[in-house]
Amino acid sequence: MAVALYQAKAEFFRMLGHPVRIRVLELLQAGPTPVRALLAELEVEPSSLSQQLAVLRRSGIVTATREGSTVVYALAGGDVADLLRAARRILTGLISEQHVLLAELRAAADQAPGAGREPG
Repeated sequence: MAVALYQAKAEFFRMLGHPVRIRVLELLQAGPTPVRALLAELEVEPSSLSQQLAVLRRSGIVTATREGSTVVYALAGGDVADLLRAARRILTGLISEQHVLLAELRAAADQAPGAGREPG
């Protein structure tokens, strides 16, 4: 693979690297959504949402259409929803593994010599 392709992929994931942008994409999975509805759900300043929407729009991952005085955003394609579902599956697996590790650590601590004694 060419270095330019790796760079493009890195830029794509960097574009996704903001919690507000991820939440916007998740909300848009339900269908086209007016900006005012996004604002109500996200509880962020309008200027902050505007910045994040501009990043998503420039990347081509969302589209914006004007309906009268209302701007409505939508996912540009179904692949975005697939990507978000894949991310949820990966995170679920990672978090599950962490819970198993945490349980093992706690069990080992409980069995360690001196466990439960107050420091002297």
